[in-house]
Amino acid sequence: MDNAVKPKENKMGTMPVKSLIVSMSLPMMISMLVQALYNIVDSIFVAKISEDALTAVTLAFPIQNLMIAAGSGTGVGINALLSKSLGEKNFERVDATANTGILLNFFNYLLFLMIGIFLAGPFIRSQTSDATIIDYGTTYVSYVCMFSIGVFAQMTFERLLQATGRTLLSMVSQLTGAIINIIMDPMLIFGIGPFPEMGVAGAAIATIFGQVVAAMLGVMMNIRYNKELHLSVSKILHPKKEIVKGIYIVGVPSILMVSIGSIMTYTFNKILNGFSNTAVAVFGVYFKLQSFFFMPVFGLNNGLIPVLAYNYGARRKDRIKEALSFSLRLAFCIMLLGTLVFETVPRLLLALFDASENMISIGKPALRIIAVHFPIAALSIVLGSVFQAFAKSYYSLMVSLGRQLVVLIPVAYALSLMGKVSYVWLAFPIAETISLMLTLIFYRKVHRDVLDTMA
Repeated sequence: MDNAVKPKENKMGTMPVKSLIVSMSLPMMISMLVQALYNIVDSIFVAKISEDALTAVTLAFPIQNLMIAAGSGTGVGINALLSKSLGEKNFERVDATANTGILLNFFNYLLFLMIGIFLAGPFIRSQTSDATIIDYGTTYVSYVCMFSIGVFAQMTFERLLQATGRTLLSMVSQLTGAIINIIMDPMLIFGIGPFPEMGVAGAAIATIFGQVVAAMLGVMMNIRYNKELHLSVSKILHPKKEIVKGIYIVGVPSILMVSIGSIMTYTFNKILNGFSNTAVAVFGVYFKLQSFFFMPVFGLNNGLIPVLAYNYGARRKDRIKEALSFSLRLAFCIMLLGTLVFETVPRLLLALFDASENMISIGKPALRIIAVHFPIAALSIVLGSVFQAFAKSYYSLMVSLGRQLVVLIPVAYALSLMGKVSYVWLAFPIAETISLMLTLIFYRKVHRDVLDTMA
């Protein structure tokens, strides 16, 4: 390492800010749009099996969300520490962060391998007594957990590319996995071409196959193009304690924050199941549809975090403020578009999933009520990036706890006691409004403690 030629100044410290945010975020926004499209297409195909199959996949979502929590939360820690180290020109710590992060996400895979083997059935049975839904759900959860090595590897190597500003390469990996998923889904679900008809299991296998291919591509691109990192088996197998601590100081709050979403969806499923399986299916459809607008904002957020972290390390207050202001405006516009779509064509959106008249009667007010909170959520998401980039992720955790567990679930349960499922959806805009208020309080504190003290 001592004899290596030190890389030139990274573009995150030199490129005009607006152009930098676009160049960093646009590839991830596009790839996450494709990922959102895959999620929608996946559910469209599953819905063609039956409404029970769609409900089963909805009940499986909390476990999938836990995988995302573990992998992406660790990735956030890797991303923030690696980008900050680049800004400080600490290239030894850059390498240690990358290699240690790979090992940590392998441990995450081992955890979910055990969950897939031993807990898939009990988890689904805890949410429903319908035998058909239990069978579909157990099959799906078992497959996606036991073969989750692909998703953890994919998230890790894409994060390494993002942290060094190579978001275009990260987009190639994500796009490849998503496109393979979309192609393989109908072939494996319905038995097209040389493949047998596998139903819900086919949907899970298509997902796994796409993730594995994307992960392999991510490994190759890091080795070939990511010259600021030096990956080696020796460094992976000999992690440094201070690096593990540094990753999880940022990563654990992020892991817990996303995991709270699993608790929320699990509990929300149980509340809705008190009305009907169809209400649960509507909730699942909403989650797929909203991702088409939330995913690009998360892509923007993922591009913004390393920019903020790098310029925090480089002590560039002016670039931090400009990046944040531009990102807030862009995210708000994206989410406002989402609200308009949900408000104007909810029946058309539900019809994509072969919705029955009963499902449409429940789903139309659900989509219109929930979509009110989209622009509010945009502001909370982007302001939350400051907490992650400045190693203040515990604020994001507190906001998430407040929104999803302290407000959303209790309010949803209280509204459910009124006997109409349409009242339950009001919990979303109520919780998001309170969440934004809490986010603004914490942001003002971080601004005072960090930005105002920066030269």
